[in-house]
Amino acid sequence: MHLPPLPTIREIIRIYKLGSIKRLSQNFLLDTNITHKLVRSMGRNLTGAHVCEVGPGPGSITRPLLEAGVEHLSVIELDKRFIPSLQLLSKASGSRMSIYHGDVLRFNFDQIFPDTLSRPWEEHPPKIHIVGNLPFGVSTPLIIRWMNAIADRNQAWRYGRTRLTLTFQKEVAERMIAQPEDEQRSRLSIMTQYLCDVNLKFVINGRSFVPPPEVDAAVVHFTPRVEPLIPYPFKVVEKVVRHVFQFRQKMCKRGIQTLFPPEQVSMPKEMIALAEIDPETRSFQLTIDEFSRLCGAYMEICRKNPGIIDYYFRDEENAPSWKYQRPSSI
Repeated sequence: MHLPPLPTIREIIRIYKLGSIKRLSQNFLLDTNITHKLVRSMGRNLTGAHVCEVGPGPGSITRPLLEAGVEHLSVIELDKRFIPSLQLLSKASGSRMSIYHGDVLRFNFDQIFPDTLSRPWEEHPPKIHIVGNLPFGVSTPLIIRWMNAIADRNQAWRYGRTRLTLTFQKEVAERMIAQPEDEQRSRLSIMTQYLCDVNLKFVINGRSFVPPPEVDAAVVHFTPRVEPLIPYPFKVVEKVVRHVFQFRQKMCKRGIQTLFPPEQVSMPKEMIALAEIDPETRSFQLTIDEFSRLCGAYMEICRKNPGIIDYYFRDEENAPSWKYQRPSSI
């Protein structure tokens, strides 16, 4: 679906004087071969799909999305300097594009997709996609926030198993797909893989961006799983995984100990025993199944010991009100 003749993205940047802002981690992707490849990596057929692009900037990915035949494209842009160039694209698209000026970290996706697209979670994903060339500075907190929404099935995931196709710093992308024993395995590996099927589609050389960052980037595709691999609340999983990876090169028992007050020396041992984990295993060697057992064991201990769930070892003064209660006699 071709757009009418328009200035090139390079010309748009020159006409509107859209220099990148370093503090916003802005790096423009101007190679049309790569932007079209990124759009193709979203799936074979986008005709009739509703897509949300985060951080469109001057519109280098926006154009191939519109040309792919999407039914409607919503874009979320924080930098108001880009709004006029995006309005130019919106007009050229024949009203198939909506522009939202705001911070994607605070954006609510509840109302931008029609309810008619909703599908039961167990069925095939809806014709809804989220795509974006993310600023490296916000990519990690944003993907954790979206994993939380996937776990709770709200925002863009109240419509079903909405897919994502996003760019990350190559090292971050490699962490997301890292398997046990891989030195890259981290908290991100567990938090993304337990909720989604995660695939690294291709690597983008840093020289393809303007200005070129010091690192390469990679495109990652996420499809939410019908059933999460860890069947416990997101906040519990995130807390256990974060603590276990506090000391990723040390034995996992060291991170487990930080989940409990120092005086409760028996609780870490109880958690390890309940989970049937080798306490000398390093965090990056643990499988998702082992993390699942650790989460279940932690929840069991918290159930028997009210108040433990609110303990934060790094910030006891400012953490939520915590008061340890002795176990009941049950």
